[in-house]
Amino acid sequence: MIHHARKATCLLILATSLIARAAAQVVTAPAPAGEPAGGDFQVWAGDQPVAVYAARTLDPPFAGKEWDYGGDYAFASFDSGGPVRVKITSTRSLAKVVIRPASPSVRIEHPDDHTLTLNLDGPRKLSVEPDGKRSPLLLFANALETNVPKKGDANVVYYGPGIHAPGTIRLGSNQTLYLAAGAVVKAEVLASGAHVRIRGRGILDGSGWEWRKGPIGNLIGIRDAEDVVVEGIILRGSSHWTIVPSGSRNVTIRNVKLCNARVQNDDGINPCNSQDVLITDCFIRTDDDCVALKGLRTDLTNNHVERITVENSVLWCDRARIFLLGHESRAAFMRAITLRNLDVLHFTMTAFLFEPGEEMRLEDVRIQDVRIHGEGQGSLIRLRPVVNQYMHTKTPGFIRDVAFRGVTVEGAAGAYLVEVMGADPVHDVRDVRFDEVRILGETLREGSKPVRIGEHVQGVRFGPTR
Repeated sequence: MIHHARKATCLLILATSLIARAAAQVVTAPAPAGEPAGGDFQVWAGDQPVAVYAARTLDPPFAGKEWDYGGDYAFASFDSGGPVRVKITSTRSLAKVVIRPASPSVRIEHPDDHTLTLNLDGPRKLSVEPDGKRSPLLLFANALETNVPKKGDANVVYYGPGIHAPGTIRLGSNQTLYLAAGAVVKAEVLASGAHVRIRGRGILDGSGWEWRKGPIGNLIGIRDAEDVVVEGIILRGSSHWTIVPSGSRNVTIRNVKLCNARVQNDDGINPCNSQDVLITDCFIRTDDDCVALKGLRTDLTNNHVERITVENSVLWCDRARIFLLGHESRAAFMRAITLRNLDVLHFTMTAFLFEPGEEMRLEDVRIQDVRIHGEGQGSLIRLRPVVNQYMHTKTPGFIRDVAFRGVTVEGAAGAYLVEVMGADPVHDVRDVRFDEVRILGETLREGSKPVRIGEHVQGVRFGPTR
């Protein structure tokens, strides 16, 4: 009997130790004084309170228009070293909440109508939607940070917890900008030179500037730079294009969360005339295009846009496109583009809009393993060389070698058109493949209802390549 009692005591101590160790792996930080709370949500991770922040949509002059994307929303972020149980409460009913993207490894429980628990097996980026797109909670569960810089370290620009308003932050070679958890930094950042790092768990906030009036013109501008990493931070309320690598090489944007959609022209990430750009493990919500590749500059020896990868990310665009390739096409080539393992939560206009002009060759594009939540949209994919108001040389471009593989649309009924068309006999489209593209359960084939193949098109194929 004594033996069993001792065994039970040892097991209790071990369980208590494991619980304490698990709790110690959760890292949170309170919101700074003066920061308004986000909506009507409260969040705990591993029994620790998690700060909930406010984002917003449609500032003036865009407020009150005919469109409505669900109003203001909230977001919360924490770090965890392993599986974690998250508790969410709200004054609104959570009985019919939807979690996007859906995953069998996210276990959901409803203790009552106003309480939700999520059991997460690791890092996640989720939209918690009690009422569709209306005022959701964006939840960001990060892995633990490593090699965290300290205030006073050489070449480190450090912002600790609190609200800071430096306005403009300029970074040069070998510098690191660090935003600690609990920091809200009201600034735009310009990085140039080589070996630059922008990282942390804090918030870079552009919402203090009116539409297109920030001091730099981008929330993070990366100009004529090499070996730049942007990692871990949250970006809120950009007044214009948000992250813009321009004339740059070897840029990595990892685990960055964009909480935008308060103004138009707030594109998420726009690689311009840059090479070897990796966008990975990000969450992007914007009003305008989530990711747009641009060829704006003609002053560079190499102005190509090439070797761009977007992967393992979650995307949400209120008004415009998920991916836009080619509307500013003054590069000779836009090529070697990979878009893979992505979840599209919400969009309005054509999700994949590829429209090169100005004699630019858009080629070698791979889109694979993309899961799309459809809400009855009319257009899904459009491949078409064009001339538009953004182009200096009023001629179309070319499209070559584009493959969609493993793209699925589920949700509401809609047209979801897939359009491929050339501009003229010279500016045509060649070699496009659709392999296991499924729209509402139907595999796309030649003659499928959504498919529109126009003139000046060669080599459109359906099914696996032989």
